Parts: sequence; C-alpha cells; structure tokens
Amino acid sequence: MQHPGTSSTAAPAARGRVIFVGTGPGDPDLLTLGAIAALADASAVILDTERQTEILAHPAVKVAEEADVSILGTTETGRPLSPSVRAKFVLKHASAGSRVVRLVTGDPFLDNAVADEAAACVKGGIDFEVVPGVSSLTAVPEYAGIDLIHSGGVQFAAVTDGKFSKANTSQWGGAATVVCSTLVSMVGSLVDAAKASGRPGGDHVVVTLHGGSTEQITLPSTLDELVLAVESIKAPANDPLHVIMGAAAEQRRELSWYETKPLFGWKVLVPRTKDQAAPMVARLRTYGAHSEEVPTISVEPPRSPLQMDKAVRGLVEGRYEWVAFTSVNAVKAVREKFEEYGLDARAFSGLKVAAVGSVTAQALRGWGIEPDLVPQGEQSAAGLAAEFPPFDEVLDPINRVFLPRADIATETLTAGLTGLGWEVEDVTAYRTVRATPPPAPVREAIKTGKFDAVVFTSSSTVRNLVGIAGKPHPATVIAVIGPATAKTCEEHGLRVDVVAGKPSVVDLADALAAFAAERRDAFLAEGEPVLKPSQRRTSPRRRV
Repeated sequence: MQHPGTSSTAAPAARGRVIFVGTGPGDPDLLTLGAIAALADASAVILDTERQTEILAHPAVKVAEEADVSILGTTETGRPLSPSVRAKFVLKHASAGSRVVRLVTGDPFLDNAVADEAAACVKGGIDFEVVPGVSSLTAVPEYAGIDLIHSGGVQFAAVTDGKFSKANTSQWGGAATVVCSTLVSMVGSLVDAAKASGRPGGDHVVVTLHGGSTEQITLPSTLDELVLAVESIKAPANDPLHVIMGAAAEQRRELSWYETKPLFGWKVLVPRTKDQAAPMVARLRTYGAHSEEVPTISVEPPRSPLQMDKAVRGLVEGRYEWVAFTSVNAVKAVREKFEEYGLDARAFSGLKVAAVGSVTAQALRGWGIEPDLVPQGEQSAAGLAAEFPPFDEVLDPINRVFLPRADIATETLTAGLTGLGWEVEDVTAYRTVRATPPPAPVREAIKTGKFDAVVFTSSSTVRNLVGIAGKPHPATVIAVIGPATAKTCEEHGLRVDVVAGKPSVVDLADALAAFAAERRDAFLAEGEPVLKPSQRRTSPRRRV
C-alpha cells in the first residue's frame, strides 16, 4: 500500500464522470455557458433523442472529433427506455473512464426522471454533476405566448414515465392553471386524471407539441376535445407535448410571438457544406426557419502539393510582405499545410495579413492571427484590391504577396494588386469540385416546391445546385448574397426575390426574414391567410 509522504511514478487511473446537462425545451439558443463548456470537454455525449443532434450543430457548440456520440432511443416497441436501462447505458460509458455528458431535455431533475440515473452513478462509484437547464414547464408556455404570472397560481407536473397517479394530480382540481408535460400516448390518461381531480370538461386548454423548436404546433382546445385535437396532428406516440389548462389558457390573446416569426415553419434550402452553413442556419433559426444543408461543392487538396509546399517555405523564410486570404477555405488550407510542417501562427510574425471580409477575418482570429487589412466597404476581391496599399519602395522591403486561393477563383485580386506595383504569387491552395447529387427525395422536393426558400451565397452554388439537383420550383423564394450571384441566377432562368444589403450570410438571412415579414403583413392587410410559399406553389410566380 502507498503511504502518505512517499512518492510514486504511477499516475492514478482515469475516473469516469457523468455530467447531466439540461438543454431546454428544444431551442439550441437556450443552452447555458455551462452546457457549452461541458460539451467541449466531453469524451462521450449521450442524447435523449435524435432531435437533440441539432444542438450539436449549433455554431457555439464544439465537440471533440474523437468524442463518442450516441442516442438512447426507444425500446423495440417504440416506448421510452426505463430509468434502469438508461442508467446502465450511461454507466457503461463512464466505467471506461470517459467524461460523459448526458444531454437532457429541459432541466435534468425538474423535467425528466434522471434522478434514478444519478443514483445509479452513486452506487457504481461514479461521480456526477448537474448543469441545470431552462425548464420546459415554464419555457414552452412562453413559446406558446402564454402569460403564467397573471394566471392565478400554477400547478406544474412532468409525467413521462408511468401513469398519472392521484398523488401527482390531486391538487389539479383546485389550481387556477395546470401545466403538464407528457407524451402524445398519455393524453387520454391526462384527460381522465384532470377530470377525476375535479376539472370540468369545458376547461380551456392549450396544447403545444415540439415546443421551442421550428416545428412547434400550438392548438387551443377544451379538456373534452383534447384527445381529438392531438390526434388531428398525427404525431408519433412518444413525441413530447405540453398541456396548459385553466386561466392561463383562457387568457391567451395577442401574445403569440414565436409562431408568428417571419420565417416560422419555412423550410429553407442552404446549398453549402455543413461547417460553412452553421452561422446562416443559426441566424435563420432565430426567425423560425428550419434549414436543410445540401453540399454543392467538395473542397479537395490541389492535384500537386509542390506549389503550396514552396509557398509555405517561402513564407517562413521571409519571402513575402503580405499574405492575402480570400476565403475561409484558403485559411483552412494554409493552416493544414502549416500543421503538416509542425508550424503554427507564430510563423506569420513580421508579415502583413489581409482578409477579404469579416467571415474570413474571423477564421484567421480563430487561428490566433489578427488581420492588418479587412475592407471597410465592399467585402469582395474587388473591394480588397480597392483598399490595398500600393507598393512603396521606401516603406516596403519586399514587393511580393502570397495569394492562396481556389483553382476556379477569378483574376480580379491578382490584377488589382499587380496594378498597385505588387508581385503576386498566385497559388492554388485547394480545388472545388462539384458534389455528388443529393438523395432523390431532396431533388424531388427542390423541383416540386416543397422548399419555401433557397439561399445562394455565390455564383458557384447556383451553378452547382442546378447541375446536381435541377432548378428550384418557380414558387420557391430565391435569396442571394449579392448582384453577381443574382446575375448568375437570372442566367439560369431563376427570378431573384431577395438580394442581401451586404455580402455576408447573416445579412442574407436578415434580408430573407425582412422579405417574409413584408409578405406576411401584406397577406394580413388583404385579409388573406398567411401561407408559406410551399403552400402556394400552384399559384402564379408573383404571388410567392
């Protein structure tokens, strides 16, 4: 036995740890800083359901590539797993010394029966901790536009395992408002329990499915009609729902804010790779849209690495005065080449660095490099050339600029810098090739107008999407990042509805939302129902 005060070279064995992380009702923006930090340190992540994978796609969330991500799922009969089965699954990962993050919908102890999982950790000698989350019991009513504070007192209940017992429901009859989270399959039992407690069949009810997500559905009803109302939605038996009974449901008036967002329920096609699409998808989601990314290009290394190898050696040896980055992919390509050589951002010491725009600049800062020049006006190759300083024999000891770029990039920047007296070493850092066509259902949805909008961020995304999937349906709203992309759309016979005010993906999302808001207001002014473009795809093109 090792005694205190003696030394040993043996490191203690890694101990597993389980962190129960509350994720809120469904909106990834409700994650806490503690949740984001826990995910960043996780060696294993366990999700409640597949719906939670959207959380991992949020741009603020970083999960290690080697982290094991798994989903609890359901039994063979489609029922939720019992607490004991869930506990065994969690312990299996933790016992191997993993730092396990167990993502839980809502708040871990308030919304879900995870206390048994935590107790199993204690019995198994595994340490655990809890990162509280926003409870769905309070958040979902707010997403449904329900004011609980003026409802005369609220009785909360979460019943997703087992049955509605008298102990859980005995006080429902005397409560002004009852908020209950449960499953679609348990609605009939909820109605029976509510009536048994003394609530009348005509009691006002609001039911919300998928609260806090872009698929949220809220329906007014009564207790007697609740089962039929839920059946009309045709939701899977294990889908979660929230039922608000009583005064708060009766007082719901003009506070519906979530389901009236300008892009709520819109299905938006984003023809970019997933890592590039993240900022746009996150912004579109704040307006209520559900995005589907369809890669249109694949980024590949250059056919021969010799040019890049020579350029990187020249950069380290002081051959250049400037390095000009025209895309995030260029930053990524140079960074990967640096890592091959065992180099890091310190090799840029003494160099001046230019970025074509704010997104590229952010990618450089993520590498630890602060760019010396980012265009204040037009963020494009032409804009960068317009603001680039001319070569000065007195001030500039070297007249060469390293320009890593795509194989299909235009000569705009090279010509502009050459005109300013610089010698430009134009190097192919990466190739862009057309991606494989998306699955048949996606191609069919594009052609038949099941997407409400498509957002194009470059001329190449237009050409490649049309090439691999065909033209979007005439009723689909077309939004583009700038005039050049709009021109390419018109060349392909696509009418452009929205052009971003600034060439950034966030501004493009904002512009699409502004268009949708004006469209919604016009329908309301005419006394017409506000239908999505996909619901009006048989109408004339001008009526989108």
